[in-house]
Amino acid sequence: MTTSGRQIRGGKRRGGFTLIEVVVAGAVLAISLMGILLMCSTGIRTARALERVHVDASSLAAELSLTNRLEEGFETGDFGDIHPGYAWRREINQVQTNGLFRVDFFVWSAADRTATESRMSILLFRPDSIQRPFR
Repeated sequence: MTTSGRQIRGGKRRGGFTLIEVVVAGAVLAISLMGILLMCSTGIRTARALERVHVDASSLAAELSLTNRLEEGFETGDFGDIHPGYAWRREINQVQTNGLFRVDFFVWSAADRTATESRMSILLFRPDSIQRPFR
């Protein structure tokens, strides 16, 4: 005599799982493990992206905005211990004779050539600056 796919002998149910139950449990386990692995790999990828520090020109612009006088020309340098391996260049050009200057900033990684170069341009009004005749 069988009851729902299991044989009964001597009034006792036989222990064990059917093949369908084993397949369903295996499928649920496989889907769960794939979800967990996906979450772990996404977390690791995000952590690696956050490891890389992107240095932009805003700190240079903030520092230059504190000065009252500008001179035309260009300067280069690095960030020292703050951002090791990064270098910068800024070009200052007079735009108008009234003391308006355009400053172009460039920041790049000297160690990692695949890193993105950061560029930024600002206008600063510094009437106390040494001005040359406008062309």
